[in-house]
Amino acid sequence: MPTDTLQLQNTASEFLSEIEQLRIELREIEVLIRQTSSEIERQGQKQLEMSSRLRQVEANFESYTREDVRQTYANERDAQLKLLLMRSQLEQFQAKHRQLDRYIQQLRKLHDLSLRMAESVDREAGESSPGHLVSDHDAVIQTIEAQESERQRLAQQMHDGPAQSLTNLILQAEIVERLFDSEPSRARTELGQLKTSANVTFQRVRDFIFALRPMMLDDLGLLPTIRRYTQQFETVNKLPVTLNLNGDRALAPYIEVTIFRAVQELVNNVAKHAHASRVQVTLDLNAEPTVVIVEDDGSGYDAAQVLARARERGSSGLVTLEKRVEMLGGNINYQSATGRGTRVRVLIPAT
Repeated sequence: MPTDTLQLQNTASEFLSEIEQLRIELREIEVLIRQTSSEIERQGQKQLEMSSRLRQVEANFESYTREDVRQTYANERDAQLKLLLMRSQLEQFQAKHRQLDRYIQQLRKLHDLSLRMAESVDREAGESSPGHLVSDHDAVIQTIEAQESERQRLAQQMHDGPAQSLTNLILQAEIVERLFDSEPSRARTELGQLKTSANVTFQRVRDFIFALRPMMLDDLGLLPTIRRYTQQFETVNKLPVTLNLNGDRALAPYIEVTIFRAVQELVNNVAKHAHASRVQVTLDLNAEPTVVIVEDDGSGYDAAQVLARARERGSSGLVTLEKRVEMLGGNINYQSATGRGTRVRVLIPAT
């Protein structure tokens, strides 16, 4: 059996093993979803009972002691909070279920592709180009590595951003709840702060969703999305962006996504590390290959050394972008030196 065939069959077996493990996890999540749904139904009934009890108390205040009234309000708030938290938990389980299901489908496709490639090697042994087959196998590996690197980056962003903010909101809500009876004026102040925090968190979630997959990319196209993103970038980072856009031809969706990700990653890198006073983005859609250039007047860096360290870590956004561009047959060129700013040029074949 050719070595290429054996490698591909081993890869397919690894995919299949991971699929089976994920299916076990998927079934466990399905059990949790059913259990949580049942708990929500019971808690919903309890919350209705507490609300009904509260209405009775409010209609006959004079018939109840101060402690009875306080306890009724507390019970109703507890029931509402528990129901809210349980629904949030259910949404998290459902979101994870969808993510795992999509991931399993992707792995299944890669498993089938590996098997077909292995069969092709066997059929055409001695006739096919070994370099081409190894290249196909490497492309499968690069796809998986790029996916996993992106998942790790997004998980970290979610943990540091929206997840942390939501945890703070829950803590603030608990503080307000404890202050309602003992310090009403302070409770009102805390409620105002809670409202402000909720609005800030809502905006962060919207920004996070836009960063994940801007709907404008599907609705309006690449150029309006890049304009909107750079405007938002200017507002958030207080860093002026000059846009030079040439051409308006439609590209394949996966190419447009890659171009947007390139602009996104590179300008964010400027904001984080360059200490620049301006950044310029140039996009030429009429060129073949398509050209993306991001320049800044920042502190610069030793490009070779920084990229070598990033490749060793494997989880850098620049490395993920590099893999995406290379899989499309493109390349990235870095021109930078300490104290001289940075110029990054990305070439992506449009066909």
